[in-house]
Amino acid sequence: MRGLAGLVALLGALAAPLASRAEPVRAAHLEAELVAQAPGVAPGGTVWLAVRQRIDKGWHTYWRNPGDAGEPTKLTWTLPAGWRAGEIAWPAPRRLPVGPLMDYGYEGEVLLPVLLTAPADARPGQAVPLKVHAQFLVCAETCVPAEADLSLTLAVTAAAPPPSNPAIAQALAAVPRRGDLHAVFQRGPKGVALAVTGPALRAADKAGAYFYPYLSSVISHAAPQAIERGAEGLTLTLTPGGDFAKGASPAGLAGVLAVAGKAYEIDAQPGAPPPGALGLGPPSPAGPAAGGALSLLPAALLAFVGGLILNLMPCVFPILAMKAAALAGHAREAAGARRQGLAFGAGVLMTFLALAGTLIVLKAAGTAVGWGFQLQSPQVVAALALLMLAVAMNLSGVFQAGTSLQGAGQGLASRRGLMGAFLTGMLSVVVAAPCTAPFMGPAVGWAFTQGPAAALFVFTGLALGFSAPFVLVAFAPGLIARLPRPGPWMDALKHLLAFPMYAAAGWLAWVLTVQAGAGALALLLGCAVALALAAWLLGQAQRRGGRSLGVAAAVLGLAAAGAAVLAPYGAPAVGSEAAPAVGGEAYSPQRLADLRAQGRVVLVDYTAAWCVSCQVNDRLALSTPRVTGAFKASGAVLLKADWTRRDATISADLARFGRAGVPLYLVYPADGGAPAILPSILTEGIVLRALDVATHAKG
Repeated sequence: MRGLAGLVALLGALAAPLASRAEPVRAAHLEAELVAQAPGVAPGGTVWLAVRQRIDKGWHTYWRNPGDAGEPTKLTWTLPAGWRAGEIAWPAPRRLPVGPLMDYGYEGEVLLPVLLTAPADARPGQAVPLKVHAQFLVCAETCVPAEADLSLTLAVTAAAPPPSNPAIAQALAAVPRRGDLHAVFQRGPKGVALAVTGPALRAADKAGAYFYPYLSSVISHAAPQAIERGAEGLTLTLTPGGDFAKGASPAGLAGVLAVAGKAYEIDAQPGAPPPGALGLGPPSPAGPAAGGALSLLPAALLAFVGGLILNLMPCVFPILAMKAAALAGHAREAAGARRQGLAFGAGVLMTFLALAGTLIVLKAAGTAVGWGFQLQSPQVVAALALLMLAVAMNLSGVFQAGTSLQGAGQGLASRRGLMGAFLTGMLSVVVAAPCTAPFMGPAVGWAFTQGPAAALFVFTGLALGFSAPFVLVAFAPGLIARLPRPGPWMDALKHLLAFPMYAAAGWLAWVLTVQAGAGALALLLGCAVALALAAWLLGQAQRRGGRSLGVAAAVLGLAAAGAAVLAPYGAPAVGSEAAPAVGGEAYSPQRLADLRAQGRVVLVDYTAAWCVSCQVNDRLALSTPRVTGAFKASGAVLLKADWTRRDATISADLARFGRAGVPLYLVYPADGGAPAILPSILTEGIVLRALDVATHAKG
């Protein structure tokens, strides 16, 4: 029998290296794998396992306290009877600034260790299957929920084999330890003084110290942590957050102190800072800048990329018609095409800077506004609707503004031709600005937290990105030469391109109805008829040379525009059927709090009637039968935060999540954790996965 037992133990030891291998699983923007520190475990013994994450460049996952936004990794184990898995031993995180927010998490590769305990009656030679369901929130400029089912077969050996995975040992070394530190905290006039002393801090370089709290609601994560260095330790001045900011005093302040490349777990109790934690020079800032926060050049680069992508957003589709008509008309005049491109770029740049300057002045005056604020005004919406109608009638040939497409070759250098390109650039920005493209949101959100010079620099990057495709094509002789020669077909093209402009005018009329009710729509339609008559009279005057017809057209057109712009628009009637989105309840902070207190999953849709991207997402991703069924099955609630008209509460919410405009989609999980931020362009699959992850977060 003794020989048989030895043979079993020998076979188990030989099988262990093969049994512990497992294949990695690819999830959204990361690769996950379950690994073991040793190839086996003895009966009644323990072994460290770890979920390894190899995160794509530019993306990150979250620590146990994600900070201002995010969700920590969750592990759900499936183990044989008697086997136990402990809690995650979280390695120290790093700061991940996103606009005005501060998150805590991991980039690159990270291992999350978990201690596995084998039952005492485990049989040597046994191959034990271990399974874990991992849920991640992977974020960059947007957030994507991800899941992975990981497995590992571990051998039971008569004696504990030596560790064979140094990566887990390194991860365990990065887990904060208590050490011989003493920590106290005290509220003062400048914030909360957190004082930490102990032998480990006496000779340490304390300049970059930072405190990561375990609870998300005790401090303001994005606020700088000023450092005062003492002979025995240090004192950090923290800005209270959550209930702490409202006057409540927690019994303790637990978390991780990162200092001099090491991390220590501390549990501070109320008390005055000891002399050894104070006194070596004035406090020094350690805030977002120290952690690699978004700075001027990266923000401008993000804005440039966002401006490029903005050309593909639905808001801009009507304006692409005007760009296409202008470029096609000058296909055989390279020098003139370049001037047209530069004039268009100048119009884009000046309008972006004008809008940004207006926003900066309004925010400095205390007005709650954001990107796209101009379309929150019914007067502006009415004026743009009439302008779109006038442009469409010009393209349809009702009247002529500037040179015709056939004669544009001779008129490229004319002032009127360049002015037309300049005005097209201006109009592109006015209509496109309400959209928030990927990469654009964090850049614009960061810009609004900076001084005027930095903000204008970021918006310059946005303008250059938005205008770059059209300007570069205008400077590309090879592309210009491929366009067909001017001819009668160009008039047909011009007439065809009028219809997107008619559609834009109709869309703006609907926006006005949402903002100001059916009475405003009746007024706008009357003004539109008058404007159409003025355009027809102008066309007759141009064809027949009648000066009186031209004067009548000008008077009638100005009267129509004046009546639409100067009208005193009110709010829509109570109970109006017009709404900026399909389905859902009206958002309010109190309603959100009530639903979260009930343990419900909540998706908050920050939207506006004038945001075309919002409307596309609503109809293609939020109101489909599958998504509606998922809301009903899970008990989740969709809240609509309507920003069609100005709303200071919604403006503050957008700023809190580093956004200056809509759309923004937040999914609050059932377990009360921080919300996940969904991409600005949704699909049905993204919404369904987010609801599933948030629902199963409960408990």
